[in-house]
Amino acid sequence: MPQTLDILQALRDFPILGRELRPGVPLVYLDSTATTQKPLAVLAAMDEFYRRSNANIHRGVHTLAEEATALYEGARQRVADFIHAPSARQVIFTRNATESINLVAYTWARANLKAGDLVILTEMEHHSNLVPWHMLAAERGVDLDFIPVTDDGLLDLDAYRLLLERGPKLVAFAHMSNVLGTINPAAEMVRLAHEAGAVALLDGAQSVPHLPVDVQALDADFLAFSAHKMLGPTGIGALYGRQELLEAMPPFLGGGDMIKSVKLRSFAPNSLPHKFEAGTPAIAEAAGFAAAVEYLAHLGMEAVADYEHKLIAYALERLEEIPGVKVFGPAADRKGGVASFTLEGVHPHDVAQILDRDGIAVRAGHHCAQPLHEKFGIPATTRASFYIYNTEADVDKLVDGIYKVKKIFG
Repeated sequence: MPQTLDILQALRDFPILGRELRPGVPLVYLDSTATTQKPLAVLAAMDEFYRRSNANIHRGVHTLAEEATALYEGARQRVADFIHAPSARQVIFTRNATESINLVAYTWARANLKAGDLVILTEMEHHSNLVPWHMLAAERGVDLDFIPVTDDGLLDLDAYRLLLERGPKLVAFAHMSNVLGTINPAAEMVRLAHEAGAVALLDGAQSVPHLPVDVQALDADFLAFSAHKMLGPTGIGALYGRQELLEAMPPFLGGGDMIKSVKLRSFAPNSLPHKFEAGTPAIAEAAGFAAAVEYLAHLGMEAVADYEHKLIAYALERLEEIPGVKVFGPAADRKGGVASFTLEGVHPHDVAQILDRDGIAVRAGHHCAQPLHEKFGIPATTRASFYIYNTEADVDKLVDGIYKVKKIFG
C-alpha cells in the first residue's frame, strides 16, 4: 500500500501556522512556491548546532570542529540520498538554485560554449534560468531559442524536436513551472537532448520539494534546487552534477577551502565537491537542510505528491466555479500544487492585499517569470501555492476571500 500523509501531524509540526496575524485572524499560508514554512525538526537542528557544535569546518582538529565537519558532510550525504545521486561528491552546496544555475553558466558553459552555439530554454522559465544565459549570450555570442508554451500551459514537444535538429549544446528547463504548476516530462526531454548531443540542466527548485526526483532515472547532467522551498532554511541550495562534468569544470569562486595548494604565482584546486565551495559555508543551514530532507523522506515523496495532487484538483474545481476567475496552466493531472489566476476587473495586487486582511497569504506579480506572463498577455497573476501543511479548508477560505474581493469591487 502506498504511504499516506498524516496531515494533522504535519500541521502540529509547523509552529508558525498557529499564529494569528491579528486578533481572531489566523494565518492561512498559500505562498509555498515562494518559500516554505519550517517544521520544528529543522528549527531544532539549527538551534542544536549553534548551542553545541558551532565551529568552522575542514580546518580544525578540536572536538567542535570535527562535530561541525561531520554534520556538514553528513548533510551532503543526506541530500545526495534524497535525489538518488550516485555519490555525495556530486552534490555542491550553493546559496540557492539561482546560484547553482549561475555556477553552471560561469564554469561549464564558459569553458565549453562559443559564439553561434545554441542553448535551448523554454518560455516558462524563471528569471534564474533566463538571465544567466542572456548574460552569456551578450558576452560570448551564443544563440538562445525557446520551446513554446501552448495555450493550456504545456511545452510544445514537437517544436522542441525541431529545435533539437539544430544541434544545441545545452538544454536547460524547469522540471515544474513556478507559475503554471506544469510538470514537464523531464526524463523524455533529457533523453531527446542527449540524443541530439546536448547537455541537460534541470531547474528543480519546484520539483524536488514536491515530487520524487531520481537524478539517475532522469539521467540529468545538472539539477539545481533550494532548501528553503522544501522546508529548509534560506541561504543554502544544491547543484547536482554528473561527476565527469564537475571534474572538468574550472572553479567558480576563489578563496579558502576550494584549494589543494596555493603558491604566490599559482594554485591547484581542491577535489570534488570542495572545488566549488569557497569560504566558510552555511553550516547551520546545512544542518537545517538535512533535517528538512529527513522530514520529507519520512513522509515519503510519493505521499507528498499524491496529497498535493488531490488538493490542487480540489482547488481548481473551487476556483473555476467563481465567475470572472481565470486559472492558468494545465489540468490537475499535469501540474503540481500551484494555482495562478486573474480576477476580471481587479488587479492581482489588490486581490492579494484584500485576502491578506483575512490572513490569507498569496503572491501577486509576475513571479520572476515576466516572459511567460507576456506570452499570455497579462502583466501579473495572483498565485496560491499549496504544500503538505495545507488543507481543503484553506482552499475554502481562499475561495471565500475571492468572493469578498468581488463584492468590494462590485
